[in-house]
Amino acid sequence: MKIDLHTHILPREWPDLDAKYGYAGFVRLDHYKPCCARMMIGDRVFREITDNVWDPKRRIEEMDREKVSMQVLSTVPVMFSYWAKPHDALDLSRRLNDHIAKVVRDHPKRFAGLATIPLQDPDLAAQELERCVRELGLRGAQIGTHVDANRHSGRIDTLNLDNASLQPVWSAAEQLNAAIFVHPWDMLGKERMPKYWLPWLVGMPAETSLAICSMIFGGVFERFPKLRFAFAHGGGAFPFTIGRIEHAFHVRPDLYATDNTATPRSYLAHGRTPARFYVDSLVHEADALKLLLKLFGRARVVLGSDYPFPLGEAHPGELIESLKLGAKENAQLFSGNARDFLGINP
Repeated sequence: MKIDLHTHILPREWPDLDAKYGYAGFVRLDHYKPCCARMMIGDRVFREITDNVWDPKRRIEEMDREKVSMQVLSTVPVMFSYWAKPHDALDLSRRLNDHIAKVVRDHPKRFAGLATIPLQDPDLAAQELERCVRELGLRGAQIGTHVDANRHSGRIDTLNLDNASLQPVWSAAEQLNAAIFVHPWDMLGKERMPKYWLPWLVGMPAETSLAICSMIFGGVFERFPKLRFAFAHGGGAFPFTIGRIEHAFHVRPDLYATDNTATPRSYLAHGRTPARFYVDSLVHEADALKLLLKLFGRARVVLGSDYPFPLGEAHPGELIESLKLGAKENAQLFSGNARDFLGINP
């Protein structure tokens, strides 16, 4: 059995949000030819997509071809809209979440769902998370690596995930036993990366490492020990810079250990104890995946493909299979760890 934790979905259509909310910056779909659409922000093409983004039948056909038993559905991160006015972002979140919940209800054996929540207002986010878990049956939420609040007003407040204002969200998630999948978005330094697709190649790994470090250094895992987090793209740059991060803890504790005195490596696997958080397997390189298994333990690496986008794994699970692990280990990576993370009973 294969459970793919990292896949994205959108409704086939939604209203003109710029017109609905009265200001610009929201995504709209331009269905410019059959089975294809452009994701537009104003007059700019953000991304071209095909019908496997919105058509469950097409997704299931491709899942069957790749022997994927279940996909975990989450929105495309550009839809987070943390920059928008809170109640507008809540309205959009509810629309996206209701859509995901319907797809899951229609195909309960093939899909599970993660919500999106308006993190620019943590109280509204916590309320929407509760609705999605208790009423819609979603397994938790996908969130971004940071929150850019108030951009619509001309003032940007960038909050990393250790910001104290987000504690109502973590508290609600812990009480609801909800899983939190962290995905990079709105990459830092993108103004210096206008060419070569660099925001996706350099910015994304850095964003994810920033989120992990913020949560470790800020003591989020200490305050919410029961909360389950997973990070996309194998944890980004974090696994490959842990030596530098650990070294910094020992040589400059005056800078590092201001909010948390636990060492960075204490959050990773030691002995038979796995890491405190999960990562997906989307690293495109066998040696990189071996490092993840060493650092996080085999109980904390989850199959993730980034379906249906081009930087994802075209054949989900192919990299895991290339390691030629035993049947027990493959079963754990392909589905067992995803079940544990999502709270799905066998």
